[in-house]
Amino acid sequence: MTASHPRHRRALAIPAGMAMATALAFLPNTAATAAPADPAPAAAPADATPLSYVVNVRGGHGTSAHVKKAIGRAGGTVVTSYDKIGVIVVHSSDADFAKTIRKVRGVQSAGATRTAPLPSAATTDTVTPKALSASEIARAGSAAAEGQDPLQGLQWDLPAIKADKAHEKSLGSSEVTVAVIDTGVDDTHPDIAPNFDRAASVNCVSGKPDTSDGAWRPSAEESPHGTHVAGEIAAAKNGVGMTGVAPGVKVSGIKVSNPDGFFYTEAVVCGFVWAAEHGVDVTNNSYYTDPWYFNCTDDPDQKALVEAVTRASRYAERKGAVNVAAAGNENYDLAADEITDPVSPNDSTPSERVIDPSECYDIPTQLPGVVTVAATGAKGLKSSFSNYGRGVVDIAAPGGDSTAYQKPEPPATSGLILGTLPGGSWGYMAGTSMASPHVAGVAALIKSTHPHASPALVKALLYAEADATACTDPYDIDGDGKVDAVCEGPKNRNGFYGWGTADALDAVTR
Repeated sequence: MTASHPRHRRALAIPAGMAMATALAFLPNTAATAAPADPAPAAAPADATPLSYVVNVRGGHGTSAHVKKAIGRAGGTVVTSYDKIGVIVVHSSDADFAKTIRKVRGVQSAGATRTAPLPSAATTDTVTPKALSASEIARAGSAAAEGQDPLQGLQWDLPAIKADKAHEKSLGSSEVTVAVIDTGVDDTHPDIAPNFDRAASVNCVSGKPDTSDGAWRPSAEESPHGTHVAGEIAAAKNGVGMTGVAPGVKVSGIKVSNPDGFFYTEAVVCGFVWAAEHGVDVTNNSYYTDPWYFNCTDDPDQKALVEAVTRASRYAERKGAVNVAAAGNENYDLAADEITDPVSPNDSTPSERVIDPSECYDIPTQLPGVVTVAATGAKGLKSSFSNYGRGVVDIAAPGGDSTAYQKPEPPATSGLILGTLPGGSWGYMAGTSMASPHVAGVAALIKSTHPHASPALVKALLYAEADATACTDPYDIDGDGKVDAVCEGPKNRNGFYGWGTADALDAVTR
């Protein structure tokens, strides 16, 4: 079931009873701006299209004067340079910039991060979560069990991963921080404010850090996606609203999505580097890096984007972070021989292309070391929309589904995932975007239990403690007599659920 909408996977808002929803996009912050550079770039034609680029050089050293001069001569302006990983962010209006700079001694790869001009063209795409009404909040609160936050009864996803039982043992440590690399986080929300880590928060939209107060927040016109994710991970157990998977850990906001909803490479690189250098223990990545759903390494531009994000994510892991990412919402088999990608590039004019997912990567989801998360619904089955693939999906967690397919047990009424929304409210969304933060929360609980554990050990425990979940065979989620996806592999390592369904209780007791 391929999403027909040519934008991002971010989340699905599935009305009750609706057969299927498409993968939707979100809108976030701050337009990219160029910083002055020396030397000044060569003059570009008046009708030239300004684009952003990443130039990859040897890491561990400052940008050499030789490369800087070459960038200027090629018509480029350096925005910022991440010297430890050898990634330089450049703006240029010269259509031949990447081709020219690739020939320069010391340049390992270079490519345009977008196909639309700076700033990219505006879009009318929006996502409107199903917000809880005042009466629904009051009704849920009056029915809440003793010791529960008022809305916890609506969160079928917590018992699905035994988080409710885990909270009787531990809420997680305030010494652990999960960074939400996303569309921005509203840290004024009453469920997020108690656990917010301001020092680890930033706006990375331009490709360089903006640490001004509140720069990590979404505006009223921007997507609620990051705020929803943050609440799923660490909404405080404080007698208000809902409860996060790890309600005792800290959460930070790293805003990487621009006002038009695009997650460009330079912003994602900035986000991972910021997390690496600010003590973050887990990063959650519920997006793919635009404009290519899959980045093919036989294309010099796309190869450079893969290289830049790989360097940044590996740097974050070397610095102690476990990187968790959503598998995507198109019901793709990411282990197939080929996939038809109809949405790339999504910031200009997409064209249908057939790609090999072993050579063309969804980034950061398919990068080495990243925990790839598939979604399940209220009955524990793969969500109708969730991507899958043996050897690609590492673990599964609740991401929601239509109640027509998977209906939760009372008192929960929606098959979607409850989360925090900007402005102090709560609402439902669904997608692998919602599954990933459940795993990020469990990883944070593991890190809380084992504070000296390396990222490799945290991941090993995450997989070992997961509840093995056998393939759903046949998988006919809509009951029409036709198989909707084929699961391959044994109970403890298959294409739908990876090592199994995340287990929060084992995270705090083993």
